[in-house]
This record gives sequence, C-alpha cells and structure tokens, in this order.
Amino acid sequence: MKALNNLPTNYREIFSVNLQNDKKIAVVLNVVSLLIGAVMAVPMHFYIPITTLFDFSQGFLVYFIRFAVLLLSMIVYLILHEAVHGVAMKICGTKKVKYGFTGLYAFAGSDDFYDKKSYIFIALAPVVLWGIVLLVMNLFVPQNWFWVVYFIQIFNISGAAGDFYVTAKFSKMPDDILISDSGVGMKVYSAE
Repeated sequence: MKALNNLPTNYREIFSVNLQNDKKIAVVLNVVSLLIGAVMAVPMHFYIPITTLFDFSQGFLVYFIRFAVLLLSMIVYLILHEAVHGVAMKICGTKKVKYGFTGLYAFAGSDDFYDKKSYIFIALAPVVLWGIVLLVMNLFVPQNWFWVVYFIQIFNISGAAGDFYVTAKFSKMPDDILISDSGVGMKVYSAE
C-alpha cells in the first residue's frame, strides 16, 4: 500500500463524486444513514429497552451526566473517526493529511492518489476500528449506560454511509484505479 504523489501520465478520470455538492447523493446517503440507525435501534430496544437511558433511579445528576457524556462523545467520535482516516492515509504513505469541517461533513483528505485496496482500507478503517471498540464497551457498561455507548455505535455505523457508498462503487471499478480524495470529493482515474 503506497500513496502516489503524482498521477501516471496514461491515466484519465473515469468518475468523480462530491458528497458536499451532489445533492441527490447527499439526500440518498442521509436517508440510508437514517435507515441504518433505525435498523440498529429498533431491534436493540427489544433486547435492552431504550427507557434505560432515561432511568432516574440513580438521581438527576447521573441522568444529566449520561446525556452530557453522550453529546460530548458524539463530538469526540467525529474527531476520532477522521483521525483514523488520517492515520490510515499515513499508513498508506501519505505525507500530509488535510482535515476540515464543511458544516455538513467532517473530513480527512490529501493530494495523493491511492490504489483500490488502499482506498478501501482508508474508507473502512474507522467504522471497523470503532465498531470493535464500541462493541467491547457495550458488553461491559452497566445497563443504564448501554444506550449511551450504543448511540455512538449507531452514529459510527450509520455515519459511515458515505464510506460504504464509495467502497461499493469503487469495488466494481477496474483493478488499476487510482483515487484522489480531497475530503468530501473523490476523483477516480484509470488507464483502462
């Protein structure tokens, strides 16, 4: 896995997507994200009722702390998600990763070009890593804290709808593709 600084001369652009500007894809991805969240939340409610999140038995202070931790954790998770994309880019040889927030999306990007396997690794690294970490946490937290962690897991999986989309899309493309990811926009190049 090695990032390329320059596009080979025989490569041409075969596809591009900008998740910030393409309103149709943005709407579809947001709907898919909501559906993923519902599919995760509804069945889990029958295993551990969501009402445990609103349990007052330990007092108002603990109740308040649970919600403060949930909100703070969502913000921290966004930062950590993009940091893992950045670390994955570094593992693939990128020298400089650019981070940002557009108001709609947080992102990690670079000026480099990645082969298909490297890019799929970069795209899926956060959802896999944090999925495992959050699963382990959910197995050990008290029941009235379960939904605090599980909402972050829902945020993790459903929030990766864009990562799943580009992984599925790029997996069907020729093996020689190179992907440039500026953050919310990707361009795909091929010699074929």
